[in-house]
Amino acid sequence: MAGALQGRRVVVTRAASQAAPLIALLEAAGAEALVFPTIEIVDPEDFGPVDDAIRQIDVYSWAVFTSTNGVERFFARMAQVDKDARALHGLRIAAVGPATAEALGQHGIRPDFVPDEYVGEGVLEGLCVRGVGQGTRVLLPRALEAREVLPAELSARGARVDVVPVYRTVPGAGDPEVLERLRAGEADAVTFTSSSTVRHFVRLTGGVDLSDVVIACIGPITAATAREHGLTVTVEPEEYTVPALVAALELHFAERAAD
Repeated sequence: MAGALQGRRVVVTRAASQAAPLIALLEAAGAEALVFPTIEIVDPEDFGPVDDAIRQIDVYSWAVFTSTNGVERFFARMAQVDKDARALHGLRIAAVGPATAEALGQHGIRPDFVPDEYVGEGVLEGLCVRGVGQGTRVLLPRALEAREVLPAELSARGARVDVVPVYRTVPGAGDPEVLERLRAGEADAVTFTSSSTVRHFVRLTGGVDLSDVVIACIGPITAATAREHGLTVTVEPEEYTVPALVAALELHFAERAAD
């Protein structure tokens, strides 16, 4: 599989502030990364809810983090009110997956629970097994716009869930040069790491023929969104992480070369 991405042109749709790890992995595998940021990560319009939650952090039994962005933005806000990881003493911490767990680790937090399946449903099942239910107070720092499965299902089981926005995802500008290369058929693959990257990519590139382009999605939620927008998903790793996405893309092109 060595060199499977050599010379391949792969579009990266992540926010510019998050794209570096994916770009580095693609370039290390020999690909040319075509950076086309379809989203940006910005502050919420109101920090009041998260500031209130931080001030009364002792009332919560669990804090659940569903993204690295959520971790970084939450701890940055804690620093603004002169608090750090010590304020979470006594809370149990859940992370949606290994990347989020690693981000927590950089702040001195080892999660009590990381599900085997890195989506909201996996977190939900594990939390319920661990006793989250009637009367449990759960803090969920996350994007303003996100899937409602986790808070809705926890609430249905009697938990009191405080969803506090710590960031917003807004449309990105893409890149005119990359768009022209897409139109000219010069891209071999497009990578998507969230549903929002799919939606805004389609908005920015409406009408571009992608029938010969490999569509690679980080996980099932993102893949479902891609299919809803008429894209044919070719690559979807078993583990929903950026390294696994690149590895799956390498495997796809290696297998195609062997045919």
